[in-house]
Amino acid sequence: MAKGIVVILSGASSVGKGSIREKLLADKDMNLFFSISETTRPMKEGEVDGKDYYFVSHKQFADSVKNKELLEYTEFNGYYYGTPKAQIDFLVNKGKNVLIEVEAQGVGPIKLNIPESIAFFVMPTSFEELERQIHEIYKDDEASVQRRLNKAKMEMEIAPLFNNIVYNDDVDKACAQIKEIVMKEMEKRNDE
Repeated sequence: MAKGIVVILSGASSVGKGSIREKLLADKDMNLFFSISETTRPMKEGEVDGKDYYFVSHKQFADSVKNKELLEYTEFNGYYYGTPKAQIDFLVNKGKNVLIEVEAQGVGPIKLNIPESIAFFVMPTSFEELERQIHEIYKDDEASVQRRLNKAKMEMEIAPLFNNIVYNDDVDKACAQIKEIVMKEMEKRNDE
């Protein structure tokens, strides 16, 4: 049985990664399973532990880092987020394709551990459009708007390091570009 493919989805804050992720996961041709991250942030209303995130204490998260159980981890707004390694290994070894959605700085550590993974960076059509979206989403919290805009600028500066840059001017078009690359990789691996 061929091993599964790890697909990494990253991009600037509020660029629409969530919409792309949901559409990719719904596409049965790609056989994608979503990697659930650990986080120390409190559960929001409507979220489910083990479905949206694994909600853990700071101590549990620190233990995961110390024991090298995370492929990557980051901090945002005082909370930690990380990708559990065992979950990815289990799915890939069962021939399942795994979609990991991470911050741009998390891609490097994943690629070091899984060099054959395919990374996509989702770009806005323009920084002005992204700025408009962020203001629309976080209109009541100017501090959050500024944090996200600064973060987006830094993330977009490292976008050229990605082999695959996808512009999200249309979710269907962005997903079609990602699917084409993933399907070619699946065919290549099945031929080996």
